[in-house]
Amino acid sequence: MFDWLQKIADWIVFGIFNLENKSHLAEALNFFIYDAIKILLLLLFIIFFMGVVNSYFPVERVRNYLSRRKLYGFEYLSASMFGVVTPFCSCSSVPLFIGFVKGGIPLGVTFSFLVTSPLVNEVAIGLFLGLFGLKTTIIYVISGILLGTISGIILQRLKLEKFLTPWVQKVLENAEREQNSFIQEKQNFGKRLPIIWDEVKKILRGIIPYVIIGIGIGALMHGYIPDGFFEQYLSKNNLLAVPVATILAVPMYSSASGILPVVQVLVSKGVSLGTAVAFMMGVVGLSLPEAMLLKKVMSLKLIAIFFGVVTMCIIFSGYMFNLIL
Repeated sequence: MFDWLQKIADWIVFGIFNLENKSHLAEALNFFIYDAIKILLLLLFIIFFMGVVNSYFPVERVRNYLSRRKLYGFEYLSASMFGVVTPFCSCSSVPLFIGFVKGGIPLGVTFSFLVTSPLVNEVAIGLFLGLFGLKTTIIYVISGILLGTISGIILQRLKLEKFLTPWVQKVLENAEREQNSFIQEKQNFGKRLPIIWDEVKKILRGIIPYVIIGIGIGALMHGYIPDGFFEQYLSKNNLLAVPVATILAVPMYSSASGILPVVQVLVSKGVSLGTAVAFMMGVVGLSLPEAMLLKKVMSLKLIAIFFGVVTMCIIFSGYMFNLIL
């Protein structure tokens, strides 16, 4: 499917730069050019397509739906699935978290959305599909949704509202369900297109730096780190590989699209896919910048509980990935 991209990368590396075949620099640069073009094209297509979808189904409707409907226990699953179709990183999901709480949505349901939204979104799905294939992508999506759902249920059962900041607790006490539903302006596609394109550019500007950095790190690893280097520490045979990878990911921060090129290289270097995915989930879903933002609405104890529950679910998901694939 992307053979023509490989030919372009080969032409630039060996034709224009005249680098020696199989050299470390040639391998790294070839990987960088190939992946940069492929991932940026995928991003452009996916974000534009979902921009069209979101223009007809804005995120306000998600909040209204969850706050008005009695879903008989399926609220957590619904919140996780809504998280999949919202292209937000962990930090930009926090304002939505506040909005959901203000809308009177239960805390556990809101957590389900907060976990899944940065972890599994249309951008990550499109890139995962292009990098790892359909079967792996389906397992990844299902595991991400279940991760958000189970985390939300556990956190709701713990009754953690008392650990929210005083401001949020006051909001919860006085929250009234909004009665005015979102009114979608009647516009044809031609009028929506400039708005959609502006949103596409805004999202791309926000994530491209992370993507380029991620591809650059992946290229260096691909070109200069020998095969099997990581495998001795993070192989399937090492029972601690998944939790170690998850914990090492916490100090880092990136979007799913930014860290996926690194995951691709880890897998190519011999790391089991479940361990690599656990690392990616840790980077995306357990970042320190997210913790700093959550401090505005949660006590340190609640942040610790939230991160602890999500960490355990990520580790479990990594082990399941390794068993299935």
